[in-house]
Amino acid sequence: MSGRVVVVGSLNQDLVIGLDRMPDPGETVFGHTLEHTPGGKGLNQAAAAARVGAPVTMIGALGDDVAGTFLRNVVADEGIDGSGIMTSPGVSGTAVIEVDERGANRIVVVAGANATLTAEHVRAALADVPDISIVLTQGEIPAEAVEAALRVGRDRGATTILNPAPVQDYPDGLYGLVDYLIPNEHEVALLTGRDTSTSVDATGAAREMAERGVGCVIVTRGSRGSVWATKSTTGSCGAFTVRPVDTVAAGDAFCGALAAALAEGHALSIALRWGSAAGALAATARGAVASLPDREAVEKLVNLRD
Repeated sequence: MSGRVVVVGSLNQDLVIGLDRMPDPGETVFGHTLEHTPGGKGLNQAAAAARVGAPVTMIGALGDDVAGTFLRNVVADEGIDGSGIMTSPGVSGTAVIEVDERGANRIVVVAGANATLTAEHVRAALADVPDISIVLTQGEIPAEAVEAALRVGRDRGATTILNPAPVQDYPDGLYGLVDYLIPNEHEVALLTGRDTSTSVDATGAAREMAERGVGCVIVTRGSRGSVWATKSTTGSCGAFTVRPVDTVAAGDAFCGALAAALAEGHALSIALRWGSAAGALAATARGAVASLPDREAVEKLVNLRD
């Protein structure tokens, strides 16, 4: 039986614009589609974990607007326990997402209510959740809320996961609270002070973050799979070959499915394959929450490699 995954993070309404190519600075281009969909890294990861079978609790903040009502209904429809989601006066988080014909994306996020999530609320909400197996959090909420989630998770004996997206100026002491850090290549370069305009030694950067206190650092690299490192060991996991349509939420699918696999007691090698399969499948469909695969699809793709 799977343990409970608690996701402490953002909930956004996504305005997704489809276009042939990204505009250059100062240029105007025509888009050809506009969609209003649920998203936010927290909600994406919570839904990804729930769809592959984990019981999930979501802790976050929504505005008292129409988008907040819409997103609460999405949480309920996904079978996620939303009792830890607070309501703040004002607007809910919003992301404007541009997706070109190659499936590449560019995202601008307005935090809205996500910026009001406090460490006090996170601590109180986590105290009400029984039998926590995994605490998963990300960078779209205030750093003090992230730290509270990781600290309470560690105190409760849960496995802690931080997806540092977007990268914040975290205190060094935070990393000692993280069992699994899951950045992409750009994010791990920022975290380690590397040049983001050149190819990154992902394994070397991962080992550097492990030296700062992280238990295991997993660097996602899109179609080139992932690499991981602890203070003493390194490894890698290949990607599944798919034809990408929209890479929005692919990284969130990876994090959510990996968390669900760990909550079921699977070894890291298996959890990485779940994450890789979920991320690949998410890239084959448009949208954020809408693109996330269910357990049957993930297991089918994983088993193709067996």
